[in-house]
Amino acid sequence: MASILRLIKCILSVSIMLHVSGHAAASGAADLRARTLVIGKVSDSPRKHFTRLKPMVEYVGKKMADLGITRTRVLMAKNNAQMIRYLREGKVDWVTETVFSSLVFRDQAGAEIILRKWKKGVPGYHTVFFTRKESDIHTLKDLQGRRIALEDPGSTTAFFVPMTILFGEGLQPEKLKTIRSTPSPDKVGYGFAGGEINIATWVYQGLADAGAYNDLDWNTPDHTPPSFKKDLRIFHRAEKMPRGFELVRSDLDPKIKIRLKKILLEIGKDPDAGDVLFSYQRTARFDEIDDETNAVLEVVRQQMVRLAGKLH
Repeated sequence: MASILRLIKCILSVSIMLHVSGHAAASGAADLRARTLVIGKVSDSPRKHFTRLKPMVEYVGKKMADLGITRTRVLMAKNNAQMIRYLREGKVDWVTETVFSSLVFRDQAGAEIILRKWKKGVPGYHTVFFTRKESDIHTLKDLQGRRIALEDPGSTTAFFVPMTILFGEGLQPEKLKTIRSTPSPDKVGYGFAGGEINIATWVYQGLADAGAYNDLDWNTPDHTPPSFKKDLRIFHRAEKMPRGFELVRSDLDPKIKIRLKKILLEIGKDPDAGDVLFSYQRTARFDEIDDETNAVLEVVRQQMVRLAGKLH
């Protein structure tokens, strides 16, 4: 009997030790997370975006030492759904994104849009539809029964905007199994190229009848090589929209959020921050969300609601 009691005491002692150890580990992990500033990005090229985001989050983190920030981290998501989970679970503090994804994160994860980003030196951009010079496509209506190359489902100017415009013209987009598939004669077939240079290549090589992305990509040699561009032409331009935004998760410490806004709004005045801004997708500066920008966001949100269920 005595040996049984000793065994029970031993088991209880081990259980208590494991519980205390587990609690301490959880407490330590929570403390480490609270001291870490995490920036997130949806990307199919994690290594490329890591090098762009790391200098910025390190710069900001150093200016938050008095708030308890001692570490920084870049966390990539493979798609918007994964980033929504990261935001809801508190794994990401701060996200940089385009209009469409920013609204998705705001509406589905409660993220707060805090600043507009002058990405690649400009506050706004617009979608362009293009084709080969000898093509008989001259208007959006001419896309019926044709194939158009887009980027991916998370792109604002190379998916969401083109879809909005096509539906607005009374056209019916249909996703193709491959870009070589034949679309229905009464619909516009679309395929995902996965990158701007691929969109330009597909159109140049005749795999797609047309392509769509933004005017900055059209004027960037890495995305539209001059050897391609001389044989291509734009046949439709969309209205301009904001280039990008900075967002924070809904339950981020208010002190961290206020400091982040202050740092980003003032970073353009720091002579030592030039390389940081250049790495951060050649950002010129950040500014507050004004009434005009809010109005644009509301228009885009309404378009998203109308498109819900139509995209496949």
